[in-house]
Amino acid sequence: MSLLPVEGHVDTRAVLAASLASGRLPNSLLFHGPPGVGKQRLALWLGQLLLCASPSADAPCGECQACRMAVRLEHPDLHWFFPLPRPKGAAGDRLGDALEEARAAELAARRTEPLRATSADGMAGIYLAHVHVLLRSANSRPAMGSRKVFVVGDAEALVPQESSPEAANALLKMLEEPPADTTIILTAADPEVLLPTIRSRLLPVRIRPLPTPDVERFLESAAGASPAHAQRAARLAQGSIGRAVGFLPHKKDAGPLEEVRAAARALLDAALAGSAAPRIAAALSESPAGARGAFSDTLEDLTLWLRDLAVAATGAEDVLINTDSADWLRTMARQHPTAAAGVPAAIREVEATLQLTQLNINPQLALAGLLRTLNRQLVSPR
Repeated sequence: MSLLPVEGHVDTRAVLAASLASGRLPNSLLFHGPPGVGKQRLALWLGQLLLCASPSADAPCGECQACRMAVRLEHPDLHWFFPLPRPKGAAGDRLGDALEEARAAELAARRTEPLRATSADGMAGIYLAHVHVLLRSANSRPAMGSRKVFVVGDAEALVPQESSPEAANALLKMLEEPPADTTIILTAADPEVLLPTIRSRLLPVRIRPLPTPDVERFLESAAGASPAHAQRAARLAQGSIGRAVGFLPHKKDAGPLEEVRAAARALLDAALAGSAAPRIAAALSESPAGARGAFSDTLEDLTLWLRDLAVAATGAEDVLINTDSADWLRTMARQHPTAAAGVPAAIREVEATLQLTQLNINPQLALAGLLRTLNRQLVSPR
């Protein structure tokens, strides 16, 4: 099995290829954009282009040994790092070896299952031990060709996890003076979470969402989705293939992101309730174990439900995202005529809580305060 072809981002690929051909491609880049839009896949495509023996003006040849190995995630000079759960019982020198074993296992899984839903894992991180592995590889000679390429996906995990300042600062040294034969590409959905010293040493490249019809076609061709399922998932995903996959039904079950969407709608319902009891119940139902992962995903979806509440109030339902809940949204908008005016402030409150999830906060307390504030803004504005 190998990676699926890159979908879309034609203009971005053309600019990157032209920069490489003219010798103007920097050694350190930051691909940033919404989750699941293909940042890491595009970074691997650029790595393949850098290692290709016979590239064309705008793409790798796809036929040479380097290209074949790159798309199979087997090229020894194309290194892909991403957040991983901390191996149990591993510490000190053993941690680096355990993380490398876990990374090898994950790469093998991604070879056999290249199409997967985008999701956050609050227990995963990029640790200092793994950054040391990266630095040792960067300071070694290329194994096959004349270059080495490092892709660090979801680089925000350098910040919120254990040993994060040390991991980020260790990486900073290589970004300041990368070896001449080395290209490093970081990807991030929220570049503001990265240390300013890291951001300042990277050329930012904005990776934009794909057009909805492109996502639909990809889901039908690559995931075997029916036209109806592909259309619905693409609309909910807003240009993100990784999110769209999560909305596709899996066997007899709903997609994993359907549960997140339902949980976010329940939060809005609780925020609009006339008494405090539903808000307290919603807060207590949240796991107190950690504020990252599914909780963050739910808050992200809550902003979309808030947006749709304002859309339903204005009658512009042709731009609704949650079209299957149009009747419920209309009802909520009628019952709470002041809610639409409070939506912008409510979204800002949700985004502020999302920022707090990068810290070691109690999700139940954070959610209780957020829902109380949302109720004041949407139901009882001053």
